Amino acid sequence: MSAIRLLVLGAVRMHGRAHGYQVRNDLEYWGAHEWSNAKPGSIYHALKQMAKQGLLLAHETAPSTAGGPPRTEYEVTEEGLAEYRTLLRDAIRSYDQNLDVLSAAIGFIVDLPREEAVALLKERVEGMKEWRDSVTGYYTPEEGPASLGHIGEIMNLWVHSADAGAEWTRGLIERIEGGAYTFAGEGDPFVGVLAEGEENPYATGVPDPGDDD
Repeated sequence: MSAIRLLVLGAVRMHGRAHGYQVRNDLEYWGAHEWSNAKPGSIYHALKQMAKQGLLLAHETAPSTAGGPPRTEYEVTEEGLAEYRTLLRDAIRSYDQNLDVLSAAIGFIVDLPREEAVALLKERVEGMKEWRDSVTGYYTPEEGPASLGHIGEIMNLWVHSADAGAEWTRGLIERIEGGAYTFAGEGDPFVGVLAEGEENPYATGVPDPGDDD
């Protein structure tokens, strides 16, 4: 799974209707340009591709009164919303997703009901346990990686990463079950996007392409 599809669909959905520069600004505000492939070119390409695929609806807008170029604004279609929810759920439950995909999913996890989010995270923990059990059938961390030569360091890395991931996930489950954060249907959600015209302290300085978005 590519993180960029989930990030772009989620960012557009949060606005209801947004142009490419808004989406880019929001994702940079999240730091997504540092931990994912959400670079300006990738974002604008994803918007255009998903519009062609029917996941986004493109609206051509008139030039601004200040004389700026016309923009293309996007909104998520019903098909796009279904794709977004599928990507989000799969990214949360799957123990073997890349870290950028999981990071994107955590950014949107509150779009789900609290009970569903917890259930998906528990699936993730169980998947990690099953993977660890299958690996430790022939590699025992307690004996150390040297028993397999330096190649054992590979398994050592993966097992330690899985253990750390499981510990983090269990902690998140505990926080959510304890009432942390506002999930779907519980009230006004946390606002994680920039208002129109709000300065982004993390902007990369790449110019707005205007009607090229």
